[in-house]
Amino acid sequence: MRHIFKEGTNPDKPVLLLLHGTGGDENSLLPLAEMIDPESAVLSVRGNVLENGMPRFFRRLAEGVFDEEDLIYRTQELHHFLDDAANEYQFDRNNIVAIGYSNGANIAASLLFLMNDSLKGAILHHPMVPIRGILLPNLTGTDVFIGAGTNDPICPQQESVELQELLEGAGASVAIHWESYGHQLTITEVEKAKEWYEKHYS
Repeated sequence: MRHIFKEGTNPDKPVLLLLHGTGGDENSLLPLAEMIDPESAVLSVRGNVLENGMPRFFRRLAEGVFDEEDLIYRTQELHHFLDDAANEYQFDRNNIVAIGYSNGANIAASLLFLMNDSLKGAILHHPMVPIRGILLPNLTGTDVFIGAGTNDPICPQQESVELQELLEGAGASVAIHWESYGHQLTITEVEKAKEWYEKHYS
């Protein structure tokens, strides 16, 4: 997978896995990582799927309707990429915190749903429930921040609430922060994510 790896200045900090939204790339969320934790190593990945020329992490059948078969395949692909990247760049595979926005948040949530111990934690900006009707792995000890919109036209409010309930039902500790600016990622939402991150990982 096309990616950027940036060495951190503090090896004890988590590696920040950056997962962009539709139409983004491996450069899109680099400023976000700098805001959340400038000392952390960064692994920023570009999605392998194109939709009308725009990179994504998995296919969808329509707005808000995921291609579940492709989602499962791409989640496994990303999980194995993280294994390989940890070997190549010599970082702790068990110390990865994902930061995802929109489509990137959905693939990060899918890692939590499908792959045991793939992520130590996650910051999910405007995520949806990636897949329903499955038994989640034991997520005890996994911390998750959800940034959501009360009036998000792409990700309805109920999606974020249901995602929180499913993750907590599997043992994760979940904090949810609400904004009223639709689907966009605001500076106040990022600041809340930073506060949450510093409480858990500083």
